Amino acid sequence: MKVHWREISSASNSFAALAAACEVHGYHLEATKEPCPDVTCYSLNSITERSYRDEIAGADCITIVGGPHASACYSDVARYADYVVVGEGEYTLPALLAAIEEGRDPPPGVATARGYTPARHTVLLDAYPPFSEVKGFIEITRGCPFGCGYCQTPRLFGRCMRHRSVDEISRYAARFRDIRFVTPNAFAYGSDGVHLRLDRVEQLLRSLDGRIYFGTFPGEVRPECVSQQSIDLILDYCANTRLHFGAQSGSDRVLRLLHRGHTVEDVVRAVDLCRENGLVPVVDFILGLPFETDDDQRATLDLVRLVTRAGKAHIHYFMPLPRTPLQNSRPRSLLPETEKVLGRLALGGRITGSWMDHEIRFFRHSPHL
Repeated sequence: MKVHWREISSASNSFAALAAACEVHGYHLEATKEPCPDVTCYSLNSITERSYRDEIAGADCITIVGGPHASACYSDVARYADYVVVGEGEYTLPALLAAIEEGRDPPPGVATARGYTPARHTVLLDAYPPFSEVKGFIEITRGCPFGCGYCQTPRLFGRCMRHRSVDEISRYAARFRDIRFVTPNAFAYGSDGVHLRLDRVEQLLRSLDGRIYFGTFPGEVRPECVSQQSIDLILDYCANTRLHFGAQSGSDRVLRLLHRGHTVEDVVRAVDLCRENGLVPVVDFILGLPFETDDDQRATLDLVRLVTRAGKAHIHYFMPLPRTPLQNSRPRSLLPETEKVLGRLALGGRITGSWMDHEIRFFRHSPHL
């Protein structure tokens, strides 16, 4: 049985991880730019799903769809896909391929038009390689103890953090000259995500040989985790000159409503510590949150101005994602003064991101709203 993986740029790291997991069970995933027999696999988020829905529905092969959107909206996706892998795929996808090959019913964790039985397992990261022939970033941690209202991560992977061991990370990192990681919070490695274990972070960094990029995309940190001790680890062991963390709002009221678990003061302190230690802070913000007042938005704009005096800001326009507490919320519009300031900062190269157009158009027509 031939198994193909539909190439989608936003799912390249999923391809690396799942190709490695399937290889363990004797299945080779061959990359393709179109659906091919016998089986074609897709990984979709809530933006890319719209672009591939019709292709999957009309494919002349068996289709398997996973990813954040498929996991959150599995009953909808099962209307046009043959099988939907819900949640983690390292165990479920090879088990599903074996069931298809042998003519058996799909295993738990797979939805079809006939129904869905939840998975009975949680993936142990050390049980599967982070990549094999298809290289990808090394996922060192999965899960997040925080319940931010806009985020799918704790709903898909749980609120208990699971870590890959130092030995396994070091073994795969040896294949890279530049070493980068996937994690919801790099400084939380080895901990429960709330009470940091920076001694374990140092143990990890000390074990690696190469140019280490830690606390940068795709493995950012949280602002309350930025301290002189954590920054010293970056300065002592790492090659990055930037530290990437999320502020999301300049209003403590909004941060409480989001259940972010940090304050505006934590963000300002993190920015100051970066500046004092020669690191460039790169800070994420979300504008247009549904419960954001004019004053809240102005407070966020003030914080963006403060950040861009010392570093860079990355701006997102709020997008309601399925299976999050804010999934049925509508983004509020930006103030004229906000658009003016963002435009000026963008022209000056101080901010990046997308706060208009394609995401807004997509979510106006998204079926989960």
